[in-house]
Amino acid sequence: MRHRAVRLVALSVLAALLAADRPVAAQETARRSWKTLDELSAQELQVIDRATATPRHPEVPYLPAEPYPFTPPYTAEEMGYRLMEYNPRPRWSGVVANSWASIGDTGVLLNPGKSITFVYYSPSDRGITGVQAEFRLKPGEEVYRSLSQGVAPPAAEGSQWIAIHYRTDKSFHKKEERFRYSSSIRRVRHQVPRRRQSRFPNMALTPDDSYGRDAWEFRWRILGTDVVHETIRFPHTRPTITLRDLDTNEFRQYQTKALKPLGESYPHYRADGGVEAYVVEAVAREDWLPNYYVPRLIFWLDKHTFFPLRVEQYGPDGKLIHIEVRMAELFNPALGEHGYGTRFIVHWHIPGDIMSYMCNDSHKVIDWDEREAAIYFNPDFMRRQWYLDTSIKSQAEVRCRTSGRAGFPTSGPYTCRPPCRPSCTPRIRPTGWFFRETARLSR
Repeated sequence: MRHRAVRLVALSVLAALLAADRPVAAQETARRSWKTLDELSAQELQVIDRATATPRHPEVPYLPAEPYPFTPPYTAEEMGYRLMEYNPRPRWSGVVANSWASIGDTGVLLNPGKSITFVYYSPSDRGITGVQAEFRLKPGEEVYRSLSQGVAPPAAEGSQWIAIHYRTDKSFHKKEERFRYSSSIRRVRHQVPRRRQSRFPNMALTPDDSYGRDAWEFRWRILGTDVVHETIRFPHTRPTITLRDLDTNEFRQYQTKALKPLGESYPHYRADGGVEAYVVEAVAREDWLPNYYVPRLIFWLDKHTFFPLRVEQYGPDGKLIHIEVRMAELFNPALGEHGYGTRFIVHWHIPGDIMSYMCNDSHKVIDWDEREAAIYFNPDFMRRQWYLDTSIKSQAEVRCRTSGRAGFPTSGPYTCRPPCRPSCTPRIRPTGWFFRETARLSR
């Protein structure tokens, strides 16, 4: 009788705990920011097309038949093509001041630098620009050219490099080739293209992270929606940052806590300041990317512009190995929602615990004369060492300081690690010790 009474008490306690857990679970569901696809309302599903087999382009079968930039409802594949609009380099002709640096796991500042980058897209017929113009090109044809002129550190001043980006497919694999001029040897050298999976020296990113990925190389699936409140995190030691104002063209200080994921002019912020986003999965196609180094990626795409606010990369073993977060700005208002470009971007390579940041500042749209472009964006032009526009500057770089102990350059107010958000979509994204440890490091 005594054991029976103990069992009854234990069962009663267990039932009470289960009953108490139900309202907690309901509160958690109501409080969380993310929804899976099955939890979306009928209104939310009106702008989503869950179809996986859609009509194809009659001449290019790996492209959708519907003309770009598509209309609602959007398939996951169409979201992937809209995502191509927002490579780290702008999708229009112009100039921007770049600053970048990396930080290692010991806090040492690596590879800091600044350059002025000029971008030239060939004029398209009927005013077609951006990624839509790229779709019209044949594999092997040029998409754009860029000329970068180094201005910092002092040892890099005078160095220049030209990049030529190509349209690719299965028959033409070379995405980009570069020509570099060194003032010390006064020669232009043609650089061998890097492998897609090889990280740049002392940096967290690979060429695919830098140039962007082509949507036709992946299978796409909508996982759900989320609300993004925070992308790039600045430390308390950097309360302000100096950027060039897009309206006045003057440098002014901004409070880093006041910076918004899509800039001040974005009209679709929620009342709490969050950005509603689609969560979309991309899985590498084996016939396009056999043994790809990150066979699975998850994107957080703004619902209105499809700008990527966050990207997670998973290795062949399924573990999270890379997080990328961005802030955007409406650099080219004439293009409407297609005029957003990357203001800040931070990459975190988790296995090596190395972070790299890049800031685009002093942006200006330029309508290049074709005769001028033929001169400026030619590798031989770099021998002249002419700086095309000295008014394009940036003061957003992380200042280097020397540690008193060993004399190594340290970062000072470097950006924080991107948040891991382990509670977001736990049934879709991996959990466990590795993910919890990664989340601990990102605090």
